Amino acid sequence: MIRRLLLSLLALPLFVFAADAPPNIVMIISDDHLWSDYGFMGHKTIQTPNLDRLASESLTFRRGYVTSSLCCPSLATIVTGLYPHQHKVTSNDPPLMPGAGKKKGQAKGPEFEAGREVMSKHLEEAGTLPKMLAQKGYLSLQTGKWWQKHYSRGGFTHGMTEGGRHGDKGLDIGRKTMQPIYDFIGEAKQQQKPFFVWYAPMMPHDPHTPPQRLLDKYKDKAPSEHVAKYWAMVDWFDETCGALVKHIDDNGMKENTIFVYVSDNGWITNPKTGRYAEKSKQSQYDGGLRSPIMIRWPGKVTPKMSDDLAQSIDLAPTLLKAAGLEPTKAMPGINLLDAAAVTARKAIYGECFTHNFVDLNVPASSLRWRWIVEGSTKLIVPNQANQPDDVVELYDLKADPTEEKNLAAGSAEKVKELSAKLDAWWKP
Repeated sequence: MIRRLLLSLLALPLFVFAADAPPNIVMIISDDHLWSDYGFMGHKTIQTPNLDRLASESLTFRRGYVTSSLCCPSLATIVTGLYPHQHKVTSNDPPLMPGAGKKKGQAKGPEFEAGREVMSKHLEEAGTLPKMLAQKGYLSLQTGKWWQKHYSRGGFTHGMTEGGRHGDKGLDIGRKTMQPIYDFIGEAKQQQKPFFVWYAPMMPHDPHTPPQRLLDKYKDKAPSEHVAKYWAMVDWFDETCGALVKHIDDNGMKENTIFVYVSDNGWITNPKTGRYAEKSKQSQYDGGLRSPIMIRWPGKVTPKMSDDLAQSIDLAPTLLKAAGLEPTKAMPGINLLDAAAVTARKAIYGECFTHNFVDLNVPASSLRWRWIVEGSTKLIVPNQANQPDDVVELYDLKADPTEEKNLAAGSAEKVKELSAKLDAWWKP
């Protein structure tokens, strides 16, 4: 009897046993990267062959967006699946103390550290993707950009960052080495556990210090040396992504690994100064808010270039579903692998906040702009408390992708309609 039972079990197809094995997840997050600065997005000079290949193998949303154009709140949204006004990490740094002078000058004071602790507690209270994935036995690794103190504060089981403002030792990833990721993957395989990798190198973020061989590719093609350095940084970042994908694929993990890609916010190089130009980082415009979003899962996700709207709040619920978990009720995003949900979505929303908090516990106090994209129409509504001289802006993104012509004055009904939807979403 027992022998017959064993024989019948052995006769079952292998996928019956493998079906419950959750997929590995690798999340690639570029830093200060304009939505159009990829070969597959149409840039005529920058070479991104590895990301182009990843896009061709992915469900790629060309009209992806983050929720905020500032890195700390944007990253907090990616790891929690919540809007900044929900997770309360709206800004990069605590409030400036009276007489503090330059904002960087307070980064070592006790008030600053106390403020950072409040930010980390907000993130813990919101709940994070690594902590939720642990329910399925995942090991998780933090590398690169990480604002919320020790990596364990985000629920990661492994990590590089120990508490520095941007990420301290974590910032070695990409620019100096990829080995910590490879070692972690080896450990997870040895333990026969699924893994989650947070690869968020500070690339192409400044300092723009690319290898000379890459700078030489662009220095005669760019409008200035500053721009050439940024373009070379994008190329360098692309090389690291290629190395990471190759490591997964060459080690037999391709079919059971989900790759997800997004940028934390946009960047346009000022050709004269090398700093960010208007309408990019920290702004209310697509130059700061838009990013392609990719999902590669061979055999499970059909590659496709999509012009449907997608957003960074969708990544957590999408990955939780893929891992066999349910998103929390607080998560407003959709499962991007649910075609019906993607098609049914009509609009996306977002918010931009001050660089330093006004009040660490009151998100509305730091609000600069709210925005909505419905179809190809975008409405931007300023918060008069922090942007007293700004006006309401309305753009046709299809006809005017760089948001040059404000149509609000001649479109009162459309402004009223979209403003009502914005208020229904979140009215501070």
